[in-house]
Formats: sequence, structure tokens, C-alpha cells
Amino acid sequence: MSDNLILYTNPQSRGCIVRWMLEELGVPYRTEVLEYGEAMKAADYLSLNPMGKVPTLVHGDRIITECAAICVYLAEVFADSDLAPKSDDERARYYRWMFFAAGPMESAIVNKNIFGEDAGKDKQEMLGYGTYQLALDALSSVIKSSAYIVGDRFTAADVYIGAQLGWGLQFGTIEKREEFQEYVSRLSQREAFQRAHALDQALLKEVDEA
Repeated sequence: MSDNLILYTNPQSRGCIVRWMLEELGVPYRTEVLEYGEAMKAADYLSLNPMGKVPTLVHGDRIITECAAICVYLAEVFADSDLAPKSDDERARYYRWMFFAAGPMESAIVNKNIFGEDAGKDKQEMLGYGTYQLALDALSSVIKSSAYIVGDRFTAADVYIGAQLGWGLQFGTIEKREEFQEYVSRLSQREAFQRAHALDQALLKEVDEA
């Protein structure tokens, strides 16, 4: 464990994405588990994350929130991990699809599953994703085009996008397209993913028994 790198999380949150990223890096870190409710809204935690949500990563004197931002930050700071893009071609795909998934894709999934239908045609131009199907088709295009987001090499973009797709497939918020299932299955075989999953499952059991 390390007090220089602290992950504030809950095993039933997007903190699982950051856990996976940290396990891919193989660096020491400490985990602080927060329960939903008062713990996340306490003044000391709000000083770290004014949204009162997890995850939050504290790295020395630096505070980083938002999963995509945390993944990008860690990949760049721990450059020896080779999880950041190396060329301009990789960089273009990496940032394009990382932030597509964090912005339009997540909005499309949330809106579709909360409201049950797309906005009317007169409103679709106002949305960053247009329609749920259009967003899924766009993501399908990159998943089909190569083994990983930037090409033939695993990066932090695969951690973020793979985790989002994995949750979506598990909970039925994303269509079970063959390319999505194959991609998630391949990523779930990674040792770091399995370590992260085991750690969060153990935390979940502790929370349930508390």
C-alpha cells in the first residue's frame, strides 16, 4: 500500500475502472472505501470531490476525478506502463474514442435506459450523440476495426471502454453485439482485470457483511 496514491472508491461504482487501471500499472496504492450516503457527502471528502461521488484519485498533492481523466492521467504519469499512446496515429484514436465513450456514448446509454426512447427527430441534432443506435454503431466501427482501440496494442482506452462495455453487457444497457462480447471477453482474460475484479468482489463481501 502507498499513501502517495490513494483510490477513494466503492465496489459498486465506476471506481472498479480505476482499480483495473491501477492493477495494470502494477504500482502500490491504498484503497479508501466510502459507503453511499453520508460518507460521500462529508465535508472532508467534498473537499476532494465536490460532487460527492467516487472514484477520486489522490496522487501526492494532486486530486483527479472522472474515470476517463484518471485513466489518461495515470497512463501519462506512469509512462513505463506503455498504456499511453506512442505515436500521433495512436494518439488520435486514443483520445477520440476515450472521450467519445465518456461523453456521447455514456449519455446515449443513460438517456436510453432512463427515458426508454430517443429524443424526437427535432431534438436529435441538439444531442452530442444523436441517437442511441447511432452511438452504438460508431463504437462498433472501432471495435470491429482492430483488436484494441488504438490498433494492435492495449492501452488505457481499452480499460475505460472495455469496462463500460462490460457493465453495459452485464446489466443489459448495451446491445449484446458479437463484436462487443468478443472484445470484453478478450479483455477480461487479462491478469490485471482478474486481480482488480477479485479485489472488488472481496470488498463487496466486506460491505455486505458489515
